[in-house]
Amino acid sequence: MTTVKPLPPDDKPPVLADFVVPSYAPDQPLKKWAPLKWAVRGGVTLLVLTVLLAATANFRWTRDVDARLAALEAATPATRSQRYDDEELKAVPPVVRRYLSQALNMNQPLVRRLYLEQTGSFNRSSTPMVEQWEPFTARQRVATKRPGFVWDAAIRMSPGITVRVVDAYVAGVGSLQPSVFGLVDVGGVEGTEDITRGELIRYFAESVWYPTVLLPSQGVQWKAVDAQSAQATLTDGSLTVSLLFTFGADGLVERITSTERSALLDGAMVTMPWEVRLSAYQLQDGMRVPMEAEVAWITPKGRWPYWRGKLAKLDYDMPRL
Repeated sequence: MTTVKPLPPDDKPPVLADFVVPSYAPDQPLKKWAPLKWAVRGGVTLLVLTVLLAATANFRWTRDVDARLAALEAATPATRSQRYDDEELKAVPPVVRRYLSQALNMNQPLVRRLYLEQTGSFNRSSTPMVEQWEPFTARQRVATKRPGFVWDAAIRMSPGITVRVVDAYVAGVGSLQPSVFGLVDVGGVEGTEDITRGELIRYFAESVWYPTVLLPSQGVQWKAVDAQSAQATLTDGSLTVSLLFTFGADGLVERITSTERSALLDGAMVTMPWEVRLSAYQLQDGMRVPMEAEVAWITPKGRWPYWRGKLAKLDYDMPRL
């Protein structure tokens, strides 16, 4: 028989806890991690505030632009469908007849509305002959009955600042409103004689994108100047503006000029010669229109370009065949 010896009085049977390494828990957390924790919290807070601010700015800007678009639509009367008939070209100067016969197809539907998108660069310098070009994107709605448009642009300034700009002519009232991030309005002007005239001039010059507006039946009066140019006059309400259209060797409009438009310089409107140069004509919905343009002021020191753009999209509202 085997005899089991008793354990010494101080020896106890081993248990699981004898084989587990205890965790280390310092009396105080490591102080070096505290700044990181607060930096993470601060970064998250800043991100949330940035998102909220951007959402607020976008909501405010979209609301204001939508209000202008609604006013533009309300000012557009209902009209019956119309089409171009070259019989009405008999009374216009030969250089204009040549242009319109190329820009329009026989029986061309008349444009009632237009949605377009643009990309390009904008010279933000307010000092003549100084160039500070920044990229922009824009969308625009145009109505031809009665004349009007709303241009909504985003200009990416350096460093990391976006300026939203709405340029408009609605129901006989012109307006220009720039806004930092679409939240802080700066230097806007609305309803003055200078800005209203300037915006109608812009609408008239851009009619090369919706050339049925240039037909005599649409209220435009043409007068020959020489073999390469003609003066066009448009009236909306009590306001009348005139532009000089210059045609190239191909018969298409290559330049439009005005002596009636005013530039905003140092907070004041100053009348200054204004010029649009057009190029890259393409067929769009049966009409030949320029896809690229450059706009400039003509100062005593020389030509001062401030807008260069390309059309990225053209969507016409007009009766279809």
